[in-house]
Amino acid sequence: MAVATVVGTVLMLVRPRNKIFIPFILVSFLGSWGQYVYIFGVHLFVVRILIVAGLARVFASKDNDGGPRFAGGWNAVDTVYTLWVCFHALSDVVLNRGASSAIIYQSGFVWDSLGCYLLVRAIIRNQEDIVRTIKVFAVLAAILGAAMLNEKLRGQNVFGYLGVISVIPQIREGSIRAQAAFAHPILAGVAGATLIPLFWWLWKSGKGKRAAGFGMAGSMAMILTSASSTPVLAFGSAILGLFFWPLRKSMRAIRWGIVLTLTALHLAMKAPVWWLIARVDLVAGNSGYHRAALIDMCIRHFSDWWLYGSNAMSSWGWDMWDLSNQFVVEADCGGIFTFVFFVLVISKAFGRIGRARKLVEGDKDQEWYFWLLGVTLFTHVVSYFGITYQDQTKFSWCAFLAIAIAATAPVLARATETETAVLPKLKNQSLELEPSAAGHFRRKSIAP
Repeated sequence: MAVATVVGTVLMLVRPRNKIFIPFILVSFLGSWGQYVYIFGVHLFVVRILIVAGLARVFASKDNDGGPRFAGGWNAVDTVYTLWVCFHALSDVVLNRGASSAIIYQSGFVWDSLGCYLLVRAIIRNQEDIVRTIKVFAVLAAILGAAMLNEKLRGQNVFGYLGVISVIPQIREGSIRAQAAFAHPILAGVAGATLIPLFWWLWKSGKGKRAAGFGMAGSMAMILTSASSTPVLAFGSAILGLFFWPLRKSMRAIRWGIVLTLTALHLAMKAPVWWLIARVDLVAGNSGYHRAALIDMCIRHFSDWWLYGSNAMSSWGWDMWDLSNQFVVEADCGGIFTFVFFVLVISKAFGRIGRARKLVEGDKDQEWYFWLLGVTLFTHVVSYFGITYQDQTKFSWCAFLAIAIAATAPVLARATETETAVLPKLKNQSLELEPSAAGHFRRKSIAP
């Protein structure tokens, strides 16, 4: 692993800006989570070394393509994402009264979350970068899918020989739960499920059918061999998103319909509506009841965590220390501001993708492109209800946000330019009232 780290770091320092994502993502995902290098008494995680190398490369040198450092410039998604990271880290430090352990841990969180985000935002700037990124993920999915299939059939995790993850896989209800290089089988399955809509676009656009085919096969293997409900639900949400394509112009009404339906169920049911999650039973041994209980306890203990989080979750009920829900984690561990900014990241990303799709109405290829980006975001949201992104999976989340921003930037920029060109003309017109044929008055535009 040390050799891979050195090679990856060197490649990130010497390769062109648009190619350094390849060594970063391959070394990050194919090395077990938690791998570190011991240097002068300091434990440096491999991914953090790569992040520093990548940031040094993209910010210390000039590229021939010119333009802003980030595709489309700094935007609302960038702002709320940065605020989420800051509040998440600050809340934990305040909660632990400035303990050195909390400062060190949250420094690592900022290093990972914000460092990776800025890196991929600087790398993924245009359509060519997006296609290359998705192809890299396709190769990665094929490799991980094959490894997890081997783990399922032979009961041996080859990534365990790297020394962090066990060679012997987890078993639940007599079924092997493959996890490859990930921290947990659910995360392995979710990583595969959230990539499928991107692979489908790669296939449909004709920009890489072979890579897309291998990627989808690998992703399906990751979902099935993980033997977990959350990846299956994420995959189901992707399929549901595809079926909603004919209703794309009515999504506002559909969203309000869902809200009203859930409200009606909440009023009619004996238990709160979120206990419907407890009835999800897709894989033997699933823990839907635990997921519902997490939400229930989070709401009941609002007064405990609302300002800057709490560290007493384990006392709220059985197994409440296992915060396998990203939304609950942001609330319980970060407080209301962290939770709100996390939700705003998702909301702003959805808004950006939705606006871009509306601006290209009539161009079916472009509409499909943005629709599938929205479906991908939807799969991440569904996944967040069943697991916390705590390993390499959060890097794929950062990469997706960078892809969504880079993809929508040209369309939104053209719309802004058009508005900018039209507004001065409208301002140069004065308005005057003139009588209509019916005796009423109407506004009349007169050029100065």
